[in-house]
Amino acid sequence: MQLERLIAALAPTDVVGGAAVEIRELAYDAREVPRGSLFFCIPGATADGHEFAAEAVREGAVALVVERPLEIDVPQLVVPNVRAAMPRAAVELFGDPTALLPVVAVTGTNGKTTTAYLLWSILDATGERPGLLTNVERRVGDDVRMVGLNTPESIDLQRLFREMLDAGNRACVMEATSMASVKGRLEGTRFAVLVFTNLTQDHLDFHGTMDDYFEAKRRLFAQASRAVVNVDDEYGERLAAEIPDATTFRPDDELGDIQLKLPGRFNRENALAAAAAARALGIREDAIKRGIEAVERVPGRFDSVDEGQPFTVLVDYAHTPGALEAALESARELARGRLICVFGAGGDRDRDKRPLMGQIVTELADVALVTSDNPRSEDPAAIAADVVDGLDLDVELDRRRAIERALEQAQPGDVVVIAGKGHEQGQEIAGRKLPFDDRDVARDALRRLKAPA
Repeated sequence: MQLERLIAALAPTDVVGGAAVEIRELAYDAREVPRGSLFFCIPGATADGHEFAAEAVREGAVALVVERPLEIDVPQLVVPNVRAAMPRAAVELFGDPTALLPVVAVTGTNGKTTTAYLLWSILDATGERPGLLTNVERRVGDDVRMVGLNTPESIDLQRLFREMLDAGNRACVMEATSMASVKGRLEGTRFAVLVFTNLTQDHLDFHGTMDDYFEAKRRLFAQASRAVVNVDDEYGERLAAEIPDATTFRPDDELGDIQLKLPGRFNRENALAAAAAARALGIREDAIKRGIEAVERVPGRFDSVDEGQPFTVLVDYAHTPGALEAALESARELARGRLICVFGAGGDRDRDKRPLMGQIVTELADVALVTSDNPRSEDPAAIAADVVDGLDLDVELDRRRAIERALEQAQPGDVVVIAGKGHEQGQEIAGRKLPFDDRDVARDALRRLKAPA
């Protein structure tokens, strides 16, 4: 594409240098600049992309998008906000892919991933060969890929949509996060249907207040042709009032004769959300039934670890007060004995939710172990102290040992919930990501417990 077309799309305040250059790709990371790229110099909290512009040009960039002209001899498009220009350029270069690819998105604090998997399965049952973008995996055509950002940067996102079209996908299911909304990653994406699951406390280190958090979700609905909203949630009720033609549902609505294989009341809510979105798309009831019934598990979501032990072990991603409460309430319904919970709170994240999580586990579990959960740059002991906050809770900072201790004391009929990390395969500690998977750790511990002495 000639740079002139991107100039027309971005409407820069100034163009430095000529415009007769061909753009083959877009880039924003100086370490990954394909030849022929237009490079976006994003000012960040810790680094300024303008400082890496010369490196990007050496790597193959042929033009720059900047907020101030640089002493570099390539064309430069001067704009007020480089990040805001990225999605406009991406939509233009990749041919506005969501005008052709129906995108069904799920937003909310809890339930996004499971609802997305259920929706993917429903669309797959119709023969649409849907793509998938979640924080567990990405599916493009027949290719299953690892995940980076939950919602990719706008350039990467629009490129993925184009790759899906080229690979034969005829729809896409994705998670739409509040951070992506605020950072503009979803600008330019059209949603055929956007689902709102719920809003509970999380990410307030980023958003500041619950109202700002809600606003980050709400603004996405301006990009949606149809909305599906859980009105049992107070923020969902508020949202539905602002979207009079929204399709609404409540957790007590009927699923008809659908046999949901995922345990837990909260998964019933996720299934209702998926069914409502599918109906909004005009999908037939038989396909909805086949799709929902085909999902037997979602990685790291109320995920059973079974080595033949006489008690239940569940690994769940619950890392917010609302998700932890829902997981423990559902686990209690499965328990014939005690409910045992291993949990923690992430470092460098919303600190206010830590004592709330401790209180919830104290109220709902019979036995609890507070442990480390992605402490990042913080002291794990200080995080645990915030969680305990005067409560009578046992602390075992070694997460592996905490899981082992929980399993060692489990008796027939008990349910052990290992909460917080779910599908994750690493622990983020002091700038490093160390291999760690709750499911593997639990499985190894269970095998050792079964081994003859």
